[in-house]
Amino acid sequence: MQEKTRERLNSVMELTRKSLHIAFIPLIIYLGYTNSVPRPSLFRLISPLAG
Repeated sequence: MQEKTRERLNSVMELTRKSLHIAFIPLIIYLGYTNSVPRPSLFRLISPLAG
């Protein structure tokens, strides 16, 4: 494998890893919000003080 190809592959893998780390928690919150019955209000979901 050429050095330039290896560098490009490493940069793509690093970008993929960062995007997965950033998007994982919002994805879990979204899935929990859309699949829950009864669906909570968005304010209640986000605010830690809403009871």
